[in-house]
Amino acid sequence: MPLRLPPLSALRAFEAAARHLSFKRAAEELFVTPAAVSQQIRHLEEWIGRPLFERKVRAVVLTAEGAAMLPKLREGLAALSAAMAAGRSLEGGVELIVRAPPSFASRWLIPRLARFTEMHPEIALRLSGSAQNIDDIPHVASGERIESPFAENEVVIRYGGGRYPGFRVREIFAPVLVVACSPNLLRGEHPLHSPADLRWHTLIQDDSAGPQAERPTWADWLRAAGVEGVDPARGPRFGNNLALEAAMDGLGVVLVLKPLIAEAVAAGRLVVPFDISVPPRDAYYLVVAESVADRPAVRAFSEWLAAEALADNS
Repeated sequence: MPLRLPPLSALRAFEAAARHLSFKRAAEELFVTPAAVSQQIRHLEEWIGRPLFERKVRAVVLTAEGAAMLPKLREGLAALSAAMAAGRSLEGGVELIVRAPPSFASRWLIPRLARFTEMHPEIALRLSGSAQNIDDIPHVASGERIESPFAENEVVIRYGGGRYPGFRVREIFAPVLVVACSPNLLRGEHPLHSPADLRWHTLIQDDSAGPQAERPTWADWLRAAGVEGVDPARGPRFGNNLALEAAMDGLGVVLVLKPLIAEAVAAGRLVVPFDISVPPRDAYYLVVAESVADRPAVRAFSEWLAAEALADNS
């Protein structure tokens, strides 16, 4: 059965407008007029049967349907871009395998990958989300040098301590942890106005990082906020990167790495209610075998990733 899909131009217009929260800026990026962007989005809304934006006087805001559609659409556009790059690279091209933690891949890397494939159409990317931490590879944590376990032209992004003898290591960024929740929790019977109000709310426990993670905990954040009388261990536990989804659905409040929620905050699905953070104990690193570190595709991805991280933190 053939796939029934809306026009690609409408999907691109929606993604650009959702990223900028502006039809004008989306139009500038796509080299069309704001009216053309608006028309493409209206066609998409008619095709779906639901509004994707709330049109306000000086801004546009994603509806719940638009915010729910955006992450999967970005994954699809990134996959399509990678597929086109693979097709163009059959002659004289090269494949680059990128492995990353699932949360980092879906919430930070994928929304940016189209820019890399546009810059380097000769490189066919293959992205794999893996929860395995390189620190868990035998002997690495103890500091012994090991042979590279990576395939040819493979790079790995890991959240850890950065001590990987035998590999070339480049820090991407060390993200702070913040509290995030649905905007709905700022209203209601017990609105979340101060850290002390957490006693009325569910603390979501994120087990996605695994039992060996050195990430700061709820106890660390509550201590930094000066909150007493709140049990940091209470609340449901979620693995497989479902804690953020639970927070977006209004189940409770989650402690999360700040860069991973930028898209959800921009889309209005999450808010950061307090200007209080705890510093990380670990960081995201790009880990590359010495034998492939200077190959053009690997070097190009490394330089692009560093530039994206710098722009994100500037």
